[in-house]
Amino acid sequence: MAYVGAPNFAATNTIYTKQSLRRINGISQPKKLGFSPVPNYNMLRTTMNLQPKASDKDEGSPWDDKGLLQSEELYRYVLETSVYPREPEPLKELRAITANHPEFYMGATPDSGQLIAMLLNLINAKRTIEIGVFTGYSVLLTALTIPDDGKIIAIDPDRESYELGLPVIQKAGVEHKIDFKDSPALPVLDKLLEDNENKDSFDFAFVDADKTNYGNYHERLMQLVKVGGVIVYDNTLWYGTLVMPEENVDELMRTERKYLLELNRFLAADTRIQISQVTVGDGMTICRRLF
Repeated sequence: MAYVGAPNFAATNTIYTKQSLRRINGISQPKKLGFSPVPNYNMLRTTMNLQPKASDKDEGSPWDDKGLLQSEELYRYVLETSVYPREPEPLKELRAITANHPEFYMGATPDSGQLIAMLLNLINAKRTIEIGVFTGYSVLLTALTIPDDGKIIAIDPDRESYELGLPVIQKAGVEHKIDFKDSPALPVLDKLLEDNENKDSFDFAFVDADKTNYGNYHERLMQLVKVGGVIVYDNTLWYGTLVMPEENVDELMRTERKYLLELNRFLAADTRIQISQVTVGDGMTICRRLF
């Protein structure tokens, strides 16, 4: 999910009445916005190497400012020094396309992608699962990283967004590695578990989907991902709201916040995994299966 700029908590009493869109289980729905941080869209466009939109000044959403670095300049430095120079051209192209999507903020950040690529290389991943695909930035990154005979099971009920990025995936020559499942994730995972050959067979899983089901995904992935394999959960620090008083959190974010608080406590106590919660993007928790 895209980010730039530090959250502007001093502006949380600014009220927005503009209708925006929110995805719930892959379905876009209108939402009323209130008590939301003021987004810095000009800075977003600058650091994403994109041109500002005329409509930017009219936008506003509790999902706008989600990054954890408290310095726009420092984040820009990280991107321009370490990330952008090494980002493959197909990923740059897909990121630019995603920026024009109404829910562009759901795309993976390029710095998060760089970390995921390193993890894939470190464990020599070949067979992976992705829950939550959106326009396909992280799927494309994975497809570019794993071997030519590697496979990704990519699950998302929103085929329309995936097809927005599909031409870039096809042009990159990696579509043959991707098995896209146009479906909610739980039925697909349960179907995989019906075949014993799938158990303990995946090297890596990346989860960036509905937060309310992260716990359900975890139990299934712990059966599918092999010992020594890695599961990564995105958005586990949820725009910095986990340490805010609940009454100060936008109502639209409270349900997911509750589930993420529970997930973080559970993962910290789960002796089956080694974990590291990193402050990249909106927070990612890296889990390595021990047994």
